[in-house]
Amino acid sequence: MSRLVGVGVGPGDPELLTVKGVRELREAAVVVVPVMAGPDGRDLGEPGRAEATVLHHVPAERVVRVVFALNERADRARREAAWDAAGERVVGLLRERGPVAFATIGDPNVYSTFHYLAQTVRRALPDTRVATVPGITAMQDLAARAGAVLAEGTEPLTLVPVTAGSAVLKEALEGPGTVVAYKFGRLAGEVAGALRETGRLEGAVWGSSLGLDGESIRPAAELSGGPLPYLSTLIAPARRTGGRGEKL
Repeated sequence: MSRLVGVGVGPGDPELLTVKGVRELREAAVVVVPVMAGPDGRDLGEPGRAEATVLHHVPAERVVRVVFALNERADRARREAAWDAAGERVVGLLRERGPVAFATIGDPNVYSTFHYLAQTVRRALPDTRVATVPGITAMQDLAARAGAVLAEGTEPLTLVPVTAGSAVLKEALEGPGTVVAYKFGRLAGEVAGALRETGRLEGAVWGSSLGLDGESIRPAAELSGGPLPYLSTLIAPARRTGGRGEKL
């Protein structure tokens, strides 16, 4: 029986990979890392964040780069063709080499391509055992580095991918609790506007390249209309009066 495991390798800092995650990577026959596709569908040749993290724990000869159309937003057919091709490649690795670990940034159950891959693999190899190992997310890392509390007491915590549109973010900001925004770099100006309109600038922070060279953690009040790295993360904390345990 084949085994495919999605391993969350965290937001980029190799020290934020769990002990279980490291064990799964080292026990797998091969570790697959996703890489971006160029206009011709080929590997751009640039190491991704997942690959860079994995290489701190696994020898390069056991790592296999598989192309995903991670930068494709408009052409659904091209994106799905890339997923199918990646799935076929992993099926071949499972048949030829044994258990495969797929490394994904953050957590494999939070906005990850892992489950698209797993669906394709299961169609070809229905008996494949699929598992996941949770990873530390960018919002957890940013909260730790910025000293931001994500939730306390009865507060809700809302996670919004801004690729869904800034209107979705604004609706979340108008509600209670902390709001976290992912993938907002290209819409930084609209995000800044939504924070101002909803009165949520105070205490809000954004960060990119967490734990890596070029790390940036800044107050959201400094956001301008210019684009930021795609994988930027924003935390807009819940409105709190400062009373200890006030929302228990």
